[in-house]
Formats: sequence, C-alpha cells, structure tokens
Amino acid sequence: MTGISPTATPREIHRQQFPALAHKAYFNFGGQGTLPLASLNAIQQAYEYLQRYGPFSGKVNDWVTEESHKTRSAIASELGTSADTITLTENVTVGCNIAMWGIDWQPGDHILMSDCEHQSIIATAQEISRRYQVEVSTCPIMATLNQGDPTKTIEQYLRPQTRLVVLSDLLWNTGQVLPVKDITHVCHNYDQSSQLVRVLVDAAQSVGSLPLNLTELGADFYAFTGHKWWCGPAGVGGLYVSPDALGSLNPTFIGWRGIILDKAGKPVDWQPDGQRFEVATSAYPLYGGLRSAIAIHQQWGTAEERYHQICQLSEYLWQGLSKLEAVSCLATLPPKAGLVSFVLTNGKRHNTLVEFLEQQGFLLRTLRDPDCVRACVHYFTQPDEIDRLIEAIDGFSSDN
Repeated sequence: MTGISPTATPREIHRQQFPALAHKAYFNFGGQGTLPLASLNAIQQAYEYLQRYGPFSGKVNDWVTEESHKTRSAIASELGTSADTITLTENVTVGCNIAMWGIDWQPGDHILMSDCEHQSIIATAQEISRRYQVEVSTCPIMATLNQGDPTKTIEQYLRPQTRLVVLSDLLWNTGQVLPVKDITHVCHNYDQSSQLVRVLVDAAQSVGSLPLNLTELGADFYAFTGHKWWCGPAGVGGLYVSPDALGSLNPTFIGWRGIILDKAGKPVDWQPDGQRFEVATSAYPLYGGLRSAIAIHQQWGTAEERYHQICQLSEYLWQGLSKLEAVSCLATLPPKAGLVSFVLTNGKRHNTLVEFLEQQGFLLRTLRDPDCVRACVHYFTQPDEIDRLIEAIDGFSSDN
C-alpha cells in the first residue's frame, strides 16, 4: 500500500514527499521550508556512515571533502555559477557577515542599505559603524513597492564615500522583487566615487523561489540559505563571491578549511577560491540533506517552471485576499514571487489573526515593519489550501 489515491494529481503525489505538509496548510516558507523525507533519510544515513567509518579517520576525511565539493557543485548549478565561487556557510546571516566584515573599512566610508533589510543585517552595519567610524544610511525602497523606481532611488542616495550597498532582491516584508542587475550596474558605474561601489545581496527569500543566474546578475556578494525555499535542513547556507570581488574581501572568520598549509602544517596562504571563507568542522551530514531537497525540486521542473507556478499561486492568493472587505494587500498589483503581505483594516490585531489561523491549521506569521501578516506560497501549495485560508481570514475579520 502506497497511501496514494489512484486519482491523485501530480502535485498531490509530489507533496507526499514532505511529511510536514500533512494535516496542516503551510504558508511559512519564507521562515523555514518543509524538509522532505529524502533529506531526513540522507542526513541519518550520513551520520551512520560517520560512526561506522570514523567519526575521525582518513576515509571520513575524504568523504567530507567529497561531500563539500558535491554540495558546492549542486548549489552552483542551481544558481548559474561555478562551484569555486561558492562558500559553504550555516545560513544567510553568516554569509552577509563574511562580506560585510571582510571589507577593509576606513573612517568616513559609507554603507547604503534599503529600508527593508532584516534586523540582523542592520545590527551588523551598526556595529561596523561603531568600530570603524563608518557612516550608515538607508534609502526609501519600501515606498517604491507600488510606484517609483528602486534603481533611481538607490542611485540618488549614493555618495562619493559609498563603498557598499546592501539590499535584498526579494524583500522579506513587502514581497517586492528588486531589479538587482540594474542596481548593480548603477553602483558599479557610479562615477563620483574614487573606488568601486560593491553590492551585497541578502538572498534569504530568493534562492529556491526565483530563477537565478548569478554570473549574469553581476552582484559582488550574494548570501543565501538552504532551509527556506529550498526546503533543506537548517544549518546549511552559502555565499557567492564574484571572481572580480574575491581579492577585495578579507577572511574574518578563519579556520583550517580556508587556509593552505606548508609541509610543517603551518598556514602559508588562503585557499584560492570561495573555500577561503569556510572555517572549520561543520555538520557535514546536512550537506546531503540539502542536495536531496534540491534534487526533489528539480524532479518537479526547472527553476523557471517552479517560479511560474509560484507566481500563479501567489496571484491567486492575492486576488482572493483583495476581495475581502477587511483586508488590504500591501501590493496593489499581483506579486512577482511567493510572498503575499497584507493588513487588516477593521482594527483587529494581526497577531490574534495568526494565532487563530494556527489553531485552524494554517501557519502564517506577523511582521513588525511594516505591521502586517505574511503568507508564503510555494510551487506545490494547493489551490484548495488557498481557498480555505481566504475563507478562514474572512471568517475571522467578519466575526464581531
């Protein structure tokens, strides 16, 4: 017995690979994805392998090297780049920290951020400012959600002292997709600065949801995680550093994985590629879990096909929410990705709504800036889940 109905649709069959999708409607992919069973099995088998042949031995060391290489290659293949540009990290925040702390900051330098960045990145910029007397400012990208040009906005806020622009290509709060390629072109060609303006992208929401080619995108640094839209295990992420930017970035977190040793075992140089920013021992069995998750998505279709499905489903959700009297979506046009943020207009509290929905089996979240509720749909979200969610929100907002 497989437990699969003879009339099940391809999406329903595909969803059965994700145990967390059973008995609830999941709309929190922007927080953490639903780990597939194949990933769980791969992680367990890897831990068993370590104990059988190690956990510390020559055979295991060779296995670690091979696992790391295969994981960089799998990531690079999905992101349109080469494996040597990929640094394996634990999450997107670590990747952003590697890029932000690796710049040789001088007093008076300037960091420009969008006003939609995650608090962890804001805190990093604030600490860099405190230690090195670097100026940090923000530009009003949130105001461009429904009108305005984010590229021109960023260009207007560049200064001769600007060394780094930090932004997300898919904003975690409003769901807006920024034209990173155009923004990077403006920054790299800003002629009022004596040095190149680098671009760091926080890609927490884009990897696994948007089709990407980092070689064509042009950003200098691109930090991402595997546990959100890729639905991999928590604890594996990465950082892309463009070949042109590699020499401008100094390692801050330093360990044996990032250095070259001489015959006496002494460090003599950095690794020649993205490995130089890797540190030391990691939870290597998680690597196979991420690769398994990526492979399952590829079984469904290409990144472009998955993205098309995400946009269809998010538009369906957006349209349904827009019809509710007591709901207003932040975006006045259909979203260009899987994030749909909305507010209640009847005075009811957003956290009360989310708590109510969780009791009904719908998992969403609130955000603080702007004060709203966020729902995330993936390519395998069911239309009937969306229908039931809209009905539940309508019932809550209409209940006196």
